[in-house]
Amino acid sequence: MEEFKPKAVVMDDKAMRRALTRIAHEIVEHNEGAEHMGLVGVVRRGVPLANILACEIEEIEGIKPPVGRLDISFYRDDVMRQISPVLHATDIPFEVEGTNIILVDDVLYTGRTVRSALDALMDFGRPRTVQLAVMVDRGHRELPIRADYVGKNVPSSHEESVRVKMADFDGYNAVEIWDVECERAAKAAARQKAGGRD
Repeated sequence: MEEFKPKAVVMDDKAMRRALTRIAHEIVEHNEGAEHMGLVGVVRRGVPLANILACEIEEIEGIKPPVGRLDISFYRDDVMRQISPVLHATDIPFEVEGTNIILVDDVLYTGRTVRSALDALMDFGRPRTVQLAVMVDRGHRELPIRADYVGKNVPSSHEESVRVKMADFDGYNAVEIWDVECERAAKAAARQKAGGRD
């Protein structure tokens, strides 16, 4: 099958690492250290990002904050439209109550994923604060939600898909922009060709 390629690569591995190091410093500065802090990655790609941030914070402070993972499948406002949502394990191995939670996700877009994550998080207790760290903010918000820490602002259109690639899932780290319509047309053409139809 023909290889589909992104429209643009806006961050490579080195750029992502630099951004995560900067975010870690901002988190430590804002919270005056790393005590009473826990990182929670939104499944899926928020989890490896949270793990990297925890290691970066340990490099700065000598304290590695605990890291949890949060599955928001049943908290999404479109869950009823999905025939069978894919479930992942939620695991928050620390006390949420009274903790400064750094919620970590890959892309901030409409804000609906973050809203769902906040709903899911509150089921575990009442955090002291919840701060949002994202690798990419692409705009187009539909809810009054903003990130406290941003790796890169990537202006994009609704016809584009901004994807954060992580080595844990994709074999490499990068932030890419894909043209959704072109990709859909190319895949349809490839399926047609594979099926031997004209």
